[in-house]
Amino acid sequence: MTVAPAYQVLADRIRVDIISGQLRPGERLPTEPQLCEQSGLSRSTVREALRLLSSQHLIVTTRGVNGGSFVAEPDPHQLGETLADGVGRLLTSGAVTSDDFLEVRRMLEVPAAGLAASRRLPHHLAELERAMFDPDRDDLERRIEAHAAFHLAVAAATGNSLLGLVVWPLYSMPDRRAVERVAPPPFWHAVDRDHRALLAAIREGDVSRSMGLARAHIDNVRPVS
Repeated sequence: MTVAPAYQVLADRIRVDIISGQLRPGERLPTEPQLCEQSGLSRSTVREALRLLSSQHLIVTTRGVNGGSFVAEPDPHQLGETLADGVGRLLTSGAVTSDDFLEVRRMLEVPAAGLAASRRLPHHLAELERAMFDPDRDDLERRIEAHAAFHLAVAAATGNSLLGLVVWPLYSMPDRRAVERVAPPPFWHAVDRDHRALLAAIREGDVSRSMGLARAHIDNVRPVS
């Protein structure tokens, strides 16, 4: 059995305190000398633990008279990037298959489309309309960006910010975008058709139709997912 390095053990203990809420955002951690005394570890080991926590965006360290290490405020963008990196690595390693990926999309996006239809507000519809693109005139980068923006706008229209955070990584992975760059023109015409139909259903507040269109859209784009 492999024994974790001492700095990782300390970092894990502090991480548990942060995630459990025992240490709150903005709260100062004990100083390095205090952590050394509490843990019985050397200053260099304590610093390595703090560096690890900082790299995981759990703490921020400042210098100066009022400096120290503080619990970081949760940043949805950073959390989303971490999730995207993890999902991307799982896909490229083969630990997660494209079928697994599509299954998760169905689990999240089909009910999300129904919620969007029942909860959407005027500004949500405006965001969905801004995410429309012309498959014949818009360049590839615009199509890729609009594709992601549309699905994130659907998630936002549910009014559930956690759902938006979970869906965001599905559309920000570099390998996914690499696949979309080589997608044939018919793919983009199908995406445009599906998006416009789903927007109309959401605008009309048709929950059942929105969910059906979302499911069909995921199945339609399967060859390049």
